[in-house]
Amino acid sequence: MNLSDLATDDAVLAELGQRLAQRRIDARLTQAELAERAGVGKRTVERIEAGKSAQMTSLVRIFRVLELLAVLDELLPATGPRPLDKLRHQGRRPQRVSKRRTSSGEDDWTWGDDA
Repeated sequence: MNLSDLATDDAVLAELGQRLAQRRIDARLTQAELAERAGVGKRTVERIEAGKSAQMTSLVRIFRVLELLAVLDELLPATGPRPLDKLRHQGRRPQRVSKRRTSSGEDDWTWGDDA
């Protein structure tokens, strides 16, 4: 089942919970063992597997124990400069540095006939 086929957030969370539960079982870990290794409460693991929301840090810890962090790398790869941006800035270097001028009020210029 593709997550994109699911209509609601709750359905997506439920499917993710089932998938994580299966990964845990494949790793031959109980909920208590996973919770201990991940540094989260057993209740947190239960909630995630039941499709309830959880803190992002808890998910990252569980992903680390189940060796799923590489999946996150594939899901959201680090972005670098785009090729078009590289072309736009290729060879361009700053020609000068400008600094903001501060006005003291005394040095304000006025027309000669205004004085």
